[in-house]
Amino acid sequence: MLGPVILAASRSDQMRRFVSAAPGTKQVVARFIAGETVDQVVPIITDAADKGLEVTLDVVGEDITTPEQAAAARDAYLELVERLKDLGLGTKAEMSIKLSMFGQALEGGHELALANVRPVVRAAAAIGTTVTLDAEDHTTLDSMFAIHEELRKDFPQTGCVIQSYLFRTEDDARRLAAAGSRVRIVKGAYKEPAEVAYQDKAEIDKAYVRIMRILMEGAGYPMIGSHDPRLISIAQELGRRAGRKLDEYEFQMLYGIRSDEHLRLAAEGHRMRVYTAYGTDWYGYFMRRLAEKPANLLFFARSILTKG
Repeated sequence: MLGPVILAASRSDQMRRFVSAAPGTKQVVARFIAGETVDQVVPIITDAADKGLEVTLDVVGEDITTPEQAAAARDAYLELVERLKDLGLGTKAEMSIKLSMFGQALEGGHELALANVRPVVRAAAAIGTTVTLDAEDHTTLDSMFAIHEELRKDFPQTGCVIQSYLFRTEDDARRLAAAGSRVRIVKGAYKEPAEVAYQDKAEIDKAYVRIMRILMEGAGYPMIGSHDPRLISIAQELGRRAGRKLDEYEFQMLYGIRSDEHLRLAAEGHRMRVYTAYGTDWYGYFMRRLAEKPANLLFFARSILTKG
């Protein structure tokens, strides 16, 4: 039950200072964060492409408190688009965006986030790539889905994320599993109350399978975000039953986790996309990775003890 405790710590300024100052932090963060700048992440993109992998890029940083910070986040993504254009990677590298980073939580945040994200989506489309809107805590989802719907009017390839631990998600999946849609399913990595979300891992996994079936049997493009070998096998079977070719859905895994599995799935002919985060404001993202898997926390604790 460490996960909820770690997620609570992800919102603590005191814990942020402690973790940032810990001697072993830099080593562990490097496992999950590809770098701090676009220049540092470019070799990772090209190496992935050489190995038959695709990437989705996340410029980390969710603690936005002013419109100026939200504009700076927009500009960071626009800089990324320019670099992707120079690399000529097209659909090998897309982008993942958290609307909180674009000002969603500020006053008038829905309109502000839409205004900030639209030029990024437009620039991405101009170079032949796409944007996926990440899911955050349940209070933000109606706004995210409304922005997703609005963007798809002009940029129908815009994707979104759904989370199996939320009770609402099966209905969301049915609505989203339409022709032309791109939907990533994940388990969910935020601390959610029992009124809106499953708390038991087995129930979350069962919901994940039900939602995968909805997406595979629908007319859209499913993106399976999981490192769980059992769920990956089930996804492959559901794809076969639905008559999907291997390029009619894809797997997504995090940078730094199960890298051998990335290569195995790509070698089998699957589309395999690596979720690759970079940037200086890594704390919230890093803590969610620790919360998702106890082994990650043990790795971090061991690093602190051996470096202290």
